[in-house]
Amino acid sequence: MIKKLLIANRGEIAVRVIRSCRELDIPAVAVYSEADRSAPHVLMADEAICIGPPPSVESYLNVTNILEAARSTGADAIHPGYGFLSENAGFARSVLNTGLTWIGPGPETLEQMGDKVAARRLALEVGAPVVPGSIEPVTDLAAAEKTATEVGYPVLIKAAGGGGGKGMRVVTVADELPTAFERARSEAASAFADDRVYVEKVLGQPHHVEIQIFADSHGRVVSLGERECSIQRRYQKIIEETPSPFIAPEVREQLSALSVKIAAACHYLSAGTVEFLVDGDQNYYFLEMNTRLQVEHPITELVTGLDLVAEQLRVASGESLSFDQDDIQPRGYALECRIYAEDGFESFAPSTGNVLELSAPSGMGVRLDHGIRQGLEITPYYDPILGKLCAWGRTRPEAVRRMVRALEELRIIGVRTTVPFCMAVMNHPAFMEGNYCTSFISDYLPELVSWSEEETNHLGEAAVLGAALFAAARRPTTSDRTDSRSAKSDWVRLGRERQVSQ
Repeated sequence: MIKKLLIANRGEIAVRVIRSCRELDIPAVAVYSEADRSAPHVLMADEAICIGPPPSVESYLNVTNILEAARSTGADAIHPGYGFLSENAGFARSVLNTGLTWIGPGPETLEQMGDKVAARRLALEVGAPVVPGSIEPVTDLAAAEKTATEVGYPVLIKAAGGGGGKGMRVVTVADELPTAFERARSEAASAFADDRVYVEKVLGQPHHVEIQIFADSHGRVVSLGERECSIQRRYQKIIEETPSPFIAPEVREQLSALSVKIAAACHYLSAGTVEFLVDGDQNYYFLEMNTRLQVEHPITELVTGLDLVAEQLRVASGESLSFDQDDIQPRGYALECRIYAEDGFESFAPSTGNVLELSAPSGMGVRLDHGIRQGLEITPYYDPILGKLCAWGRTRPEAVRRMVRALEELRIIGVRTTVPFCMAVMNHPAFMEGNYCTSFISDYLPELVSWSEEETNHLGEAAVLGAALFAAARRPTTSDRTDSRSAKSDWVRLGRERQVSQ
């Protein structure tokens, strides 16, 4: 078994991994940038070591510093979390070459499935349908125009070497294609050092459904069921749930079987997800594979009773999975709301500042994974996810009611968050009925804003006090009044890019 684990990440996922380490009696080493010196993951770990200045390229993306941190602390394994270097084949190879244990799939698998074109090719080989479009990268505008004409507009230009919404452009008419093609290539080159793109058909009213798989080094691959991830904006998920309220049981079985085949074909190891788009007629298409632990893994844990991080550590140590397919009998329903430091009603503009108050919800069926504390500064250097609020219920209506209650109890004062936006979604009739797809936010945004404004008119005394505290926290002091910047401009000034991908 692993003797000491270094977590090459920060925030709530680092805290999450530390908790599993505690239960397995494995010492945990936290790494941190100078901006995160007093962050919760640093305070919780058995050891902590600074790996550089606040910019992620100088700290959480600095392979040399991370490997040196592992060497100096005596760690014999590295867990990458999600985002940052979690799907970087070069980093995984460096970890293994140093003689350390890598928690995740091997470098070859990361390279193969991280290449969206190669992943599509493998999916076709095992019999999974893919979204109509180019199988190979399109190398010039003429090839892109030919493919778009064949599949019909609207089309989506997508980066071959990455995800998370970068290098993606929707094209509705032929005249838009030249500009979108060049912009997608330029953005892909900047984000992934790879300007290859491909073209695929935009499906009407699709659902984003992913299958959680787990594989060990002894040939066992298991599906842990699906998650519905259709509440999203700009390809970034906001609310997830399991099981999906949309797909039929036979479609669930087919998606799980295909996911297991895909994982076996790429010699997968550890936790991962196979992503699909499912149209209104329940036709499904392979989208991509995420070769890491997913942000939304807690809701699968809630319905299966499994600790996926602990299972990752066991599998990485060479042990077999502690369960097989027949053991997976999901119970009840679970929802997750991602809590971002963003204003959901103002184009998800990011917010910075100090957390003046944090009051976490609790009670039956409620789980909050977070990486913040009272007094912590929320900086513009990293992805703005503060935590994930999850709720479980015996039935979907019970889970939704429990989530509403938990959102009402969650108080984060000092920065704007997506809590009010998630409340608006939970209270929307289409969501309550489970009748939604990936266009939900764009379809219903005016209604969501209207609901929020109505609720604001009934603010109680505590909310008014919270607003006053928030305003006080944002008021510049004498020392910084000459250089006061808005939260949004902080992100723009530092060239902020999301670290969490789809």
